[in-house]
Amino acid sequence: MKKSVTFGEDDAEALRASAPILEPHIEEILDVWYGFVGSQPHLVRHFCDPTTGAPLEGYLNAVRRRFGQWIRDTAAANYDQAWLDYQFEIGRRHHSSGKNTTDGVEASPLIPLRDLILLTYPITATLKPFLGRTGAPPEEIERMQQAWLKSVLLQVTLWSHPYVRGGEF
Repeated sequence: MKKSVTFGEDDAEALRASAPILEPHIEEILDVWYGFVGSQPHLVRHFCDPTTGAPLEGYLNAVRRRFGQWIRDTAAANYDQAWLDYQFEIGRRHHSSGKNTTDGVEASPLIPLRDLILLTYPITATLKPFLGRTGAPPEEIERMQQAWLKSVLLQVTLWSHPYVRGGEF
């Protein structure tokens, strides 16, 4: 899969270079991402009580903590077996086979695969201003952003595993 997305050691190095840049801004990045999801009724509904439509604050906060860790893990570019296993777990947590079980909540039973795939763009595009805060040359910022795009595509593909029928992944 890395070969299909042209992810190489240079990309892993670019991700690692992004880590100290993004770390102090993780909460701010999450504010941007949560602002986007929160402004889209078809997305935010997955974090709401299906009866009342009210946001499940505890659930949103738990997911936010994991999302912050996901930024750190992505920037670490450590593609070992533990990382791979966790990617499959993330997929399960979005799919009807495991959604809501980790946090013991009653929310929508599934995040549609289309939303996982399509969120690749806003997630990666909104990182660019944060990557640019160091005053790094534009080509270095672009290199880091492209590495993020490749990594997120790789991860979302792994997350899609439970959505795909047996043998078709």
